[in-house]
Amino acid sequence: MARVKSAALMTKPGAPAAYVLLPKLIEFFAHHGVQVRYDDQTAQYLRSTLGEPREQIVEGADLVVVLGGDGTLLSAARAVGGRETPIFAVNLGGLGFLTTIPVEDLYPELERAINNEQRTAAHRMLTCQVLRGGHLLASYEALNDIVITKASIARMIDVETHVDSHYVCTYKADGLIVSTPTGSTAYSLSAGGPIIYPAVASLGITPICPHTLTNRPVIVPDTSVIQMRNLAEDESAFLTIDGQIGGPLKRDDLVLCRRSEHSVHLVRPPRQLFFDVLRQKLKWGER
Repeated sequence: MARVKSAALMTKPGAPAAYVLLPKLIEFFAHHGVQVRYDDQTAQYLRSTLGEPREQIVEGADLVVVLGGDGTLLSAARAVGGRETPIFAVNLGGLGFLTTIPVEDLYPELERAINNEQRTAAHRMLTCQVLRGGHLLASYEALNDIVITKASIARMIDVETHVDSHYVCTYKADGLIVSTPTGSTAYSLSAGGPIIYPAVASLGITPICPHTLTNRPVIVPDTSVIQMRNLAEDESAFLTIDGQIGGPLKRDDLVLCRRSEHSVHLVRPPRQLFFDVLRQKLKWGER
């Protein structure tokens, strides 16, 4: 592959370290002959007026550099859309299962990426369609999960669920999560769902605080179509995509989830394995 000539730069808000880091990073790119476009948030840190929307700066970029946490990465993944542009994600803060490159390794790893010597991992996305009265209302793409949850003042909600043509059950719970293997370490994990190895072609269905305690998480093949019918009253249930976008649901709205045709390609540090990340992030015991 050719050497990286252009990069898109995205940064999370509320990161004081970015004020020091970003000018040095811009200088690094200039030294290596890489043209840079950056989003509006990055422009604020640089005190620049040249920021652009994230959906625009990824056009023509050979590499997307994300400075922040998993939330910033999820936003970047949607901006990249169906492109195969590698995403170089640097952890500036919290837990960060996906942003696995630490700041101290930024420049040596970035130099490898610029020279196309990096290792990337493909993460399959999840697509979602919302149908109301038989008509398509909205479509979304998610990297982590698609969630139906109760509104803030609602009690438990009922979600009738099918996998392909097979009726599973009607969950009475605070909500229901459909996750990719990537998203299995996000909201689903907090709700008691299983950790799914990234190479396992599957989707997870995890109820949130189910009324029936025997309603346990289920793993299905990623060739399945998961259909969720909202039985809660209008505005009592809410659909969220990767915890960032979505909207309220009406009674009898259908939410269809299936494997997307698109994948997100994340740059991975050399020699770092999935279980290395789990041990580090979840504080599992070392031998």
